[in-house]
Amino acid sequence: MKESQEAMQILNIDHLGIVAGIIDEMELVEEVNKIVGIKTKEMLTPGQVMKAMILNGLGFLSAPLYLFDEFFVGKATEHLIGEGVLPSHLNDDRLGRELDKYYQIGTTKIFTTVAIKAAHKFQVESKSIHLDGTSMSVEGEYKKETEEIEKNKKEIEKNKLEIEPEMKAIEIVHGYSRDKRPDLKQFIIDMIVTGDGDIPLYLKVDSGNVDDKSVFVERLKEFKKQWTFEGISVADSALYTAENLAAMRELKWITRVPLSIKEAQKKILDIKESSWKDSQIKGYKIAVKESEYGGIKQRWIIVESEFRKKSSIEQVDKQVKKQLEKAEAALRKLSKQEFACQPDAKIAIEKLSKSWKYHQIKEIEYIEKAEYKTAGRPNKLAEPNQTKYQVTGKIEILESAIETEKIKAGRFILATNILDKNELSDEQVLEEYKAQQSNERGFRFLKDPLFFTSSVFVKTPERVEAIAMIMGLCLLVYNLAQRKLRQELAKFDDGIRNQVKKITNNPTMRWVFQMFQAVHLVIINGQKQMSNLTEEREKIVRYLGKSCSKYYLII
Repeated sequence: MKESQEAMQILNIDHLGIVAGIIDEMELVEEVNKIVGIKTKEMLTPGQVMKAMILNGLGFLSAPLYLFDEFFVGKATEHLIGEGVLPSHLNDDRLGRELDKYYQIGTTKIFTTVAIKAAHKFQVESKSIHLDGTSMSVEGEYKKETEEIEKNKKEIEKNKLEIEPEMKAIEIVHGYSRDKRPDLKQFIIDMIVTGDGDIPLYLKVDSGNVDDKSVFVERLKEFKKQWTFEGISVADSALYTAENLAAMRELKWITRVPLSIKEAQKKILDIKESSWKDSQIKGYKIAVKESEYGGIKQRWIIVESEFRKKSSIEQVDKQVKKQLEKAEAALRKLSKQEFACQPDAKIAIEKLSKSWKYHQIKEIEYIEKAEYKTAGRPNKLAEPNQTKYQVTGKIEILESAIETEKIKAGRFILATNILDKNELSDEQVLEEYKAQQSNERGFRFLKDPLFFTSSVFVKTPERVEAIAMIMGLCLLVYNLAQRKLRQELAKFDDGIRNQVKKITNNPTMRWVFQMFQAVHLVIINGQKQMSNLTEEREKIVRYLGKSCSKYYLII
């Protein structure tokens, strides 16, 4: 009985066979090994360590990377990563050394190389790309481990590998927090994704105080150079400045126009009813204007969202009511003040009136208040020592201002330098901008509490940057898997059950990963077999292809 137990092993595979299969199909391990280099005495190559990190990252467990080896306890590490690979080999020391190497080579360089290879293998289209940035909040102090970094740098130089020139560590500092956590330090991730399956194609990690406006054009130019990209670049309003537009003369772009621009404030209101046309996208209508803002000829598409208009009008009504309460309180306070002269009182009440967006003060009255030297009631012949002034008035609603806000409600402006509507129609401009949500979905993925990087623990900026690259690679693998499964299901007009037991051909990989819980690799006397691989699970694996099938022993 004892010999029988020793001859049997039961190891977890779960959904990690899918992750490993997609990584193999991308040829990630081979590409990373080429860039970083392999030392002959190493048990694990840099590419295998990166594969292990992605498996850990997509394990969807609340296990930070300092429990890296513990994550793999009970899992089929040799089956998933390579012969002879044990959980003990995947310790935090080894992880740290590899992160230092990735940083020295260049995180953007590694990510882009892997992404280019993956996009080619999976035939990902990049007719349009979407650029956006987000902040990643962190806790604790971050210091450079210069000795360790320099040691690894010498190893890389010894192997005659190309080191990214002018390397400078990011600064983890306070900045504008998109997480609404100004109390925490942060770093920034800028990312470019394609509309074809939300696949990330470019990733750059920045210091926490970097402004999008100052770097977005540079990011697009870097991408165009690395990808020989000739399509359309889409970004949010941070891209729209006169300086950026001038710098983007050779790019095709779509972006949102900030309504703080005077020309935008005018044109968003100056639209005749006959100029509107209903969009093919339900709930939207559009009107077109021309502009030469920043000296660049461009097409402005004014968009009105029915849903946003209703919501915005309700918000305006709430703001008017709230402002009236504050205005009444402020006027009561002002009316109790005493001024040395009437002009001072006038300045004060006019300043208060102008501070309100939806209200103004009318019927202003100035009240003289005489003051005497002697206490008590003065006699009729007594002359006042000085005269002070008080002011009051009546608060009125600025109907014109409220009407203007309600007209603007639900409207925004999109701009493009593609003037030919045959090349890019007004409808397509709106469709491309709405696809900007692909970046937002990616950022939500990276910030998910189940994702291992929700709390970045590595205590040096260099390693934080390398970890951020791993985060982006996890997103790349996840979205490639999701895109491939959806494409195959659509191709064969097939589907799988979703969370509510209905058949769908558009499943999320998160749900698929959950479906694969409790799938095990059983090894009996050296012979491998799978347990709990149901018919439905097998169908999913077959659709994901040979690279995934081999990990579930499907021929």
